[in-house]
Amino acid sequence: MPILSQIYLYPVKSLAGFPVSQWPVDEKGLLYDRKWMLVDHERQFLSQRRLPQMALIKTRIDGERLILSAPGRPDLELPLQAQTDETLEVAVWRDSCRAEACGASADAWLSDFLQIDCRLVYQAVGDRRQVDLRYATAADQTAFSDGFPFLLVSEGSLATLNQAMQLDYEMVRFRPNLVVSGCDSYAEDQWRRIDINGIGFRLPKPCARCPVPTIDPETAVSGKEPLATLSRLRKWQNKVYFGQNALHDKPGSLAVGQTVRIDEIGAPQPPLA
Repeated sequence: MPILSQIYLYPVKSLAGFPVSQWPVDEKGLLYDRKWMLVDHERQFLSQRRLPQMALIKTRIDGERLILSAPGRPDLELPLQAQTDETLEVAVWRDSCRAEACGASADAWLSDFLQIDCRLVYQAVGDRRQVDLRYATAADQTAFSDGFPFLLVSEGSLATLNQAMQLDYEMVRFRPNLVVSGCDSYAEDQWRRIDINGIGFRLPKPCARCPVPTIDPETAVSGKEPLATLSRLRKWQNKVYFGQNALHDKPGSLAVGQTVRIDEIGAPQPPLA
């Protein structure tokens, strides 16, 4: 039976994430996952699509502090709850969200490193961002993710992709939250419902990949892979796919080593098998 082999948390949207061995799950996904976000002067979200050097900013959570680290800079430490009284409306794709400013010192630190005028914001307490109802229920919500609270990829899928590319990319390039081992490559394409530690997950939609996985997380330099190989092997309706978006039915906790029970399978999504 498959097991949960890795868990990744990304506190700040599009900055580097970090692995955890166990972590709580709240109504929006992994606790603190993409609760922070950078926005430009128009309050539109920023990501590695526009600023590849965002990949170089590392994140970690230590006690009650979020810590950001970047080459040549002193660490930036922030409380896990915003400490300012300033609220603002920010945009994630077509969604408008209510956010709290994280302060001038955080804005200056990030603006200086990224060489762009930007601000760091935190999803306001009580803000509710609905997941696309074409794939979700009215109860499903997320923080500042692109659209879903979880992304799941199997180790077998990456191994098969690496073999096709004749490369050895690490899983962090693909920015999953949940990594599963002990199953065939692309087995997740057929999973519709799974259970991990009593938390039910629905996998309604494969993940269409943008150029972010082409960015080396250690150098921020872009290349052609993996999109070139995915375009050859995993292309459907002019998009390439790797991994599955997932929604969860209730809060709980997850830990590396827990069994992944497959409760429902269906036709492969994308239909490539």
